[in-house]
Amino acid sequence: MMQGYTDGDTIVVTDAFGLPVEGTETRVNAQDDANEYMIEYLQLSRDQGSREENAIGWYHSHPGYGCWLSGIDVGTQSLQQKFNDPFVAVVIDPDRTISAGRVEIGAFRTFPDGYKAAPANKASTSEPRKEGGGAGGVTTSVPLAKAEDFGAHASKYYPLEVSHFKSTLDSHLLELLWNKYWVQTLSQNPLLTNREFGNKQMLDLSSKIREATQAVQRSRGAGALFQARNGIDGELEKLVQTSRSVTANEKQGLMATDVKTKVFNGLGSATNMA
Repeated sequence: MMQGYTDGDTIVVTDAFGLPVEGTETRVNAQDDANEYMIEYLQLSRDQGSREENAIGWYHSHPGYGCWLSGIDVGTQSLQQKFNDPFVAVVIDPDRTISAGRVEIGAFRTFPDGYKAAPANKASTSEPRKEGGGAGGVTTSVPLAKAEDFGAHASKYYPLEVSHFKSTLDSHLLELLWNKYWVQTLSQNPLLTNREFGNKQMLDLSSKIREATQAVQRSRGAGALFQARNGIDGELEKLVQTSRSVTANEKQGLMATDVKTKVFNGLGSATNMA
């Protein structure tokens, strides 16, 4: 859960705390114990004068499959907006964060019941989508295995713009962490750290290419290539964008490794010569 306050039409998150929940690799179940814990935590925070803010939202991670809301997430967020508004849902993708070297984050709110979103909110299985992160958002491609869940609920919520800020305490803590772990930070290789995610991206991309190829073959067999051409071309363009994104992340990791090797090997040679 996240604590914070509102400032005009901005939701400001100042702190977060974990809940006692049961979770699997793909799902988290928050039961009555979690709600009781949240209420008690907020009350104790006020009694001790450490935090006066109310619960302002919740966040969870989507490791490797982008920042968006699943059907369960939409239901959870809708319920919170009915009884605890203002409330925001935040999703973070740690795998894509490591791969791209920037925070992959999205903030969302659901539309009211009965609201019909514009067709532009709907997305196809491989469409790179602008999520609510940073200036203009970050582009993410939904994996094929998650496309059905995404496509069924993408029109039920909308993204918010996300910006970050640091307090003086945050800056001090980050400085202490850097002083302790700077060697590990500089020496780590994102391609090795995130190898499993990179492999999954390539596998998903190959599956999408296979589907697009089969779609072209089917349209030729049915003699309807001209009618389906625009739609197929659009899907192929999305695949090109996705492949460029995957390639850019791999190139970035290779370049970082090459630069570090040259810099540190050069320093070592200079030291030995001295």
